Amino acid sequence: MNIRHLSIIFAATAASVGCAASAQDAPLTAVDKRAIVEQLSRMIEANYAFPDKAKSIAAALRHHIDAGDYDAVPDRGALAHELTDDLISASNDLHFSVGFDPKWVADYAARRDPARAAALREKDRRDEERQNFGFAGLRYLDGNIAYVDLTHFADPELGYDAAAAAMRFIENGDAVIYDLRYNNGGHLEMAQLLASQLFPGDKDQELFDYEYTLDGRRVERGQWVLPALPAKRLTGKPVYVLTGSTSFSAAEWFAYTLKKLGRATLVGERTAGGAHPVDRKPVGTDFFVQVPIGQIRDPIDRGDFEGQGVTPDHQLPSADALALAHRLALADLAKADPAKRADADWLAPELAAHPQLSGPALKAIAGRYEGRRVDLVGGKLLYTWRERFRLALEPLAGDLLAIEGVDDFRFRIVRKGGKVTALERIDRDGTTQTYARLD
Repeated sequence: MNIRHLSIIFAATAASVGCAASAQDAPLTAVDKRAIVEQLSRMIEANYAFPDKAKSIAAALRHHIDAGDYDAVPDRGALAHELTDDLISASNDLHFSVGFDPKWVADYAARRDPARAAALREKDRRDEERQNFGFAGLRYLDGNIAYVDLTHFADPELGYDAAAAAMRFIENGDAVIYDLRYNNGGHLEMAQLLASQLFPGDKDQELFDYEYTLDGRRVERGQWVLPALPAKRLTGKPVYVLTGSTSFSAAEWFAYTLKKLGRATLVGERTAGGAHPVDRKPVGTDFFVQVPIGQIRDPIDRGDFEGQGVTPDHQLPSADALALAHRLALADLAKADPAKRADADWLAPELAAHPQLSGPALKAIAGRYEGRRVDLVGGKLLYTWRERFRLALEPLAGDLLAIEGVDDFRFRIVRKGGKVTALERIDRDGTTQTYARLD
């Protein structure tokens, strides 16, 4: 069984997708509301991962209906949002979500029919395909560092080929950065597949240990490093995981486990704190509830991060995490191989915080230089040579200018008496050439 780790963000967004207007607009009586709350309460008592706590959560919902707290709720969509807020308040569990979606409920029932189930599965595949199964970006950063931008963890049964291609793409990197800053979770089995590339396949290594409720019975299982993969392993290569406050559930487990096993350095912000596996259950004919059905534990001390989040090794705003992880990767590679120190030194100015130059400061740089010119257009510096080639310049620290799309040389602004007098080209090998200003 694929255990989903979907976030409250996804569930709330999907709460009224596919809702029939007539169902939403139909009168919602006090009797209807009480029936919905009672069905929801029973569903939570039957499925929530913590039976004792489930009783108190259900009691809280029944208290709300008895107190008339839902009397003024105008429609089913609004009731779903109210119930979601009250479930989270009663449980402090961000995985809980109630949605109004008659179509989803009908599709859930239809999955009992093999033909209908196959059609819905094909729709799932097409939906995932449009999102490239979560793989939003793959590239190599300077210094031969592979970068994976992953928006969610797709069902590996659907996304295996995309995952295999991504794993092969990064297999020649000297280090790898996984960007999970905006990843809201998904299927833990995809996390298992990707994490397996980071460990040897010739010894047993557990990644996750968990238990959950499946059709009324308790299931206990562990997930281990897979012995066979579609790509070369990255054993021993530095790994960095970028985290943010919206990293949730399976994304958090990926980061947390790799940190616990000493396999990755985490960079960014503390994560949301949703550790429990979830399932989605129908409530009546119009609603569903996303309910946590189990617990997952790490392989070291059998702990988790529910309600706490995962704390990065290097805490800073998530927007700045990639640049820091890139610097850390370069430094670690240089430490292991002094021959790579030149790469780290060369790239340091580009990865540092860039100055924001004022209009007058930019205007002072614009002008004609030997064989080339710099124009100020729309607040940006544009470098032109041979009257036909043009690239943007980006100010770096220390009077340095990076050139768009060029990584083997950069410019330094030469000043004399406070005025810009030349551009100095600095090649990656340390050689220089100066172009005097002509105007």
